Amino acid sequence: MSSGAVPAAAVEGSDLWARVFAALYDPLLWVGEKAGMGARRRGLLGRARGRTVELGSGTGLNLEYYPDGLDELILTEPEPAMRARLARRLGRSRRRARVVDASAERLPFADDTVDTVVSTLVLCTVDDPDRVLREIGRVLRPGGQLLFLEHVRSESPRLASWQDRLAGPWRRFAEGCHCNRATLELIRACGLELEDVQEASWRGEPPIIRPLILGVATKVASD
Repeated sequence: MSSGAVPAAAVEGSDLWARVFAALYDPLLWVGEKAGMGARRRGLLGRARGRTVELGSGTGLNLEYYPDGLDELILTEPEPAMRARLARRLGRSRRRARVVDASAERLPFADDTVDTVVSTLVLCTVDDPDRVLREIGRVLRPGGQLLFLEHVRSESPRLASWQDRLAGPWRRFAEGCHCNRATLELIRACGLELEDVQEASWRGEPPIIRPLILGVATKVASD
């Protein structure tokens, strides 16, 4: 039985706050997961098919929600402290998958070789979301899909104003998370075809990260 400790060697390359944040991540999200986020993950990830690549898998909260029968499941995570916890969770599960040290900006996959890309609470954290979306479009096969679940800039002027005011402190606390990023507009502009987009509220979490979008974007086959 695991003690729950993460070996020091496994988190080499992470600074102190990154290690602390990785340890706090699941407890911080626990209420939100029970209040509906887990059900949203289940509904969205049930649509995964074929060769599936998850971006920024974190501690592995999505693992239990993937359907059986995927051709391959690849979990990418660039942060060593998160990756160590992800590998440990995978080891405790019955899920067949492999963990890859890779950033969303530079995916180690050939063009047109992935059926499903999964992004849950990732596009808010990357430095260059346009580049990430281009990478997603590059690796997806024609007809391939991006499954996304992201918190976004609020449509309420009052809440959006608070998101702007708290963006700096929140980004430092949450390891680069941009609470005021208009992610849906970025997806819409990247050339993928949006479908089944839903808006929701992340109950149990701070108001500045409650506005959510979830849905599917498809890579259209070229003529």
